[in-house]
Amino acid sequence: MINKESFQEGQILLIDKPLNWTSFQVVNKVRWLIRKQLHIKKIKVGHAGTLDPLASGLLIICTGKFTKQIDTYQGQEKEYSGTFTLGATTPSFDLETQINQTFDMSELSEEKIRAATLSFIGEIQQQPPVFSALKKDGKRLYEYARSGEEVEVAFRTVEISLFELTRIELPQVDFKVRCSKGTYIRSLAQDFGKILDNGAHLSALRRIKIGDFSVENAITIDAFEKELTSSIS
Repeated sequence: MINKESFQEGQILLIDKPLNWTSFQVVNKVRWLIRKQLHIKKIKVGHAGTLDPLASGLLIICTGKFTKQIDTYQGQEKEYSGTFTLGATTPSFDLETQINQTFDMSELSEEKIRAATLSFIGEIQQQPPVFSALKKDGKRLYEYARSGEEVEVAFRTVEISLFELTRIELPQVDFKVRCSKGTYIRSLAQDFGKILDNGAHLSALRRIKIGDFSVENAITIDAFEKELTSSIS
């Protein structure tokens, strides 16, 4: 039942985040809709795991008292599908920035490309992109990157339990990845290119699962707004 009390007591909303929205924009929109439609002056709303603006898919939104459970959901395994573009790199490891280097792909075979996935199964050391919201010395990494400052980004241990290729049509390679909290798929794209002695960057990404939650059960922001409106009309 949708009412003021249910959101304050706590609800889990599965939202299909659209492209070019930040996760915080989704949270702010959901909070604004709840306050506007249900005439609530103040409501806690938070998300359980950031998605980059250039990614779409499952975003878990918690309201009210359920915001205390955000850390639990953030720690769950996540599953993604997407596309790597081989033969070129970008400073941000995705389409946020322009291509800065290109590579000859004439020696790349499908067998070699598929075999490269094996290097990433299990626990691996991964370096987050410098174009990320991680903080160093109180400053976001992307702030250093955009101002042209060099900054050393520490490696972290992450775990990948599934990495399979679903389509190879060079320069594009479609994939599915299941991984632990803190894994950057952009960094995986960059490292995948390095393993191949080539270049790669992330050109499409969609989060399809967080733990037992699936994007198949998620709704768009527009659909959520219609649900709210119809519940009080």
